[in-house]
Amino acid sequence: MTAEQTTPERFSYTSQRTLEASVAGVWSAWTTAESYAQWSYAAPGSVEMDVRPGGTWKATVVTPDGGQFPLTGSYSEVDENQRLVIGMDVPGKNEPAVMTVEFAEQSTHRTRVVVSQTCDTPDERDLAKQGTTMLLDSLTAFLKTAA
Repeated sequence: MTAEQTTPERFSYTSQRTLEASVAGVWSAWTTAESYAQWSYAAPGSVEMDVRPGGTWKATVVTPDGGQFPLTGSYSEVDENQRLVIGMDVPGKNEPAVMTVEFAEQSTHRTRVVVSQTCDTPDERDLAKQGTTMLLDSLTAFLKTAA
């Protein structure tokens, strides 16, 4: 499910998915470089994560047509098994794009993930939402094979 909201000069979206995995398993998939690299469209060997407030991350994303885009950022909030606030450096912008990922255990083997982000333009929002949907689809498939 995806929701959109528009405020003056800002454009937000929220996507959520219930996954068939424990909250600890979903957290690990999102915060362990080796696991994240397997489902996040990252080039082999490109993912580095220091998952703590102020810690940094980097990855090179490979597009379906073979293009590669290096990404960098930092973590501003880390609440294990509950919440990540992740900044992504954007060329030409003074402030990072900020994505919030919330994890909520629904039962022993079900976790709801809610991803939200506010963007500067409708096009940025639409691209970010599309990327989030692709990530959640890939995470869903990865967790089925990891179980």
